[in-house]
Amino acid sequence: MSPEKDTGNDFLPVSDIEVNAVRPERSGFVLVGRGADRAEYRIEMRLGYPVDQNTQAVLGEILAQSEFKVFRRAPTSLRRAAALRHRRSSKS
Repeated sequence: MSPEKDTGNDFLPVSDIEVNAVRPERSGFVLVGRGADRAEYRIEMRLGYPVDQNTQAVLGEILAQSEFKVFRRAPTSLRRAAALRHRRSSKS
């Protein structure tokens, strides 16, 4: 996977995850979905404050229709290589 323009050179995409199920928890939600790599992912989302049942139901419906892109910070060596490639390509 190559770095995407909108994330800068510091982050590399890990997976695109399509949410298949949402389970409300006391302080947030657990989302389960399948990634583009066909692996199953579990995302735990914690809210910083309690929400009422109606708000939780609406948030659950919205999250159930969502997709997530997960990125991780690239190791320093990859960031240096990407910066060097960028400098070389901008000189051309």
